[in-house]
Amino acid sequence: MDIILKYFHGLTPLQKEQFSKLPELYSHWNEQINVISRQDIENLFEKHILHSLAIAKVVNFKNGTEILDVGTGGGFPGIPLAILYPECQFHLVDSIGKKIKVVTEIAQALGLKNVRAEQIRAEQIDYEYDFVVTRAVTRVLPFTEWVRGKFNQNQYNKLKNGILFLKGGDLSEELKEYGKKTKTYELYEFFDEEFFETKKIVYVQMTK
Repeated sequence: MDIILKYFHGLTPLQKEQFSKLPELYSHWNEQINVISRQDIENLFEKHILHSLAIAKVVNFKNGTEILDVGTGGGFPGIPLAILYPECQFHLVDSIGKKIKVVTEIAQALGLKNVRAEQIRAEQIDYEYDFVVTRAVTRVLPFTEWVRGKFNQNQYNKLKNGILFLKGGDLSEELKEYGKKTKTYELYEFFDEEFFETKKIVYVQMTK
């Protein structure tokens, strides 16, 4: 927990309790349905929870913001963000049903009323959101095509509606392939730990 409290101040007692429960919950479910490597379970707060919360350093979601987490896997970045933003709505989707079962069980165990988990492909979703978040699912292109048309026209936040990709490494070729304007945030600017030296958030503004 200390690493979360180091960078996120003013958490409520409930939020602290919810974050503190995550290692036990993921250890339990990971033994039944493998969603996180064993090594990463031991570094859950740094490599999964804090990494997910990096998005909150780029945009502070206002109450009522609706966020789609595509390829959520075991619930990242959606579950940590849902704890941090209880007044926002999160739709966590993955094409693999076993992973969605883990997400559903963990969200219920934490009492997260603002999380909906569903086994569905992004292209099949018929709804509009303010933001789409995703972590290491695929390249910027074709991802942008999968979610095109799924953004509403309302602008509640300082950052315009769009996609927030959690990525790492050299992205020059990938962003050149996309060929349109993007903005990259280096996570070492927010977090001191060595893990974040090569980690980034790529933001792509999307219109309806």
